[in-house]
Amino acid sequence: MARTKGDHEARRREVSEAVWRVLAAQGFGGLTLRAVAAEMGATTGLLTHYFPAKRDLVRHALDLLDERTAARPRRTGGEGLAAVRAALLDILPLTPEAERSNRVWVSSWDTALADPALSRDHAARYARGRARLADLIASAQARGELPSGDPARLAAGAQSFALGLVVQALLAPAEFPPERQARLVDDYLGSLAG
Repeated sequence: MARTKGDHEARRREVSEAVWRVLAAQGFGGLTLRAVAAEMGATTGLLTHYFPAKRDLVRHALDLLDERTAARPRRTGGEGLAAVRAALLDILPLTPEAERSNRVWVSSWDTALADPALSRDHAARYARGRARLADLIASAQARGELPSGDPARLAAGAQSFALGLVVQALLAPAEFPPERQARLVDDYLGSLAG
């Protein structure tokens, strides 16, 4: 009996969930067709129907990570500097879900650095994030909450600060619990507003 489109979509969702579980447990270094098949209790032959090569699986994993990141609840920070603060806090591993997502993102960097196309995709993702931050910073400047200056340059610094804090919090969670991360964001923004 032929499979219906609904069956295909349901199986693809099942594969996606298995990919996510492997990523959360092992990072991109452990993402293989065999690992995903084992997680599903299926054969690698079934997976090759959806992902003919590991590169296809990796690209799907990054798309899945993008979707999950976009769907994650965001803080409503208001306007101006409060919105900048909320955007920076949304980057950080302040909740278990945000920690899992950040672990997967950080583990993806090695994979992206080894593949020029994935590297370009990552660079574009971070550029979009900087553009959003630049818009928020420009709004805070217009409200007089931040001094004048190039919003794109300030956004690059803010994103770099947040990503550095992500790495420190993932590697030394006892030293960088959520409360300290939030205080460090406030200190950073205070130095900008200075």
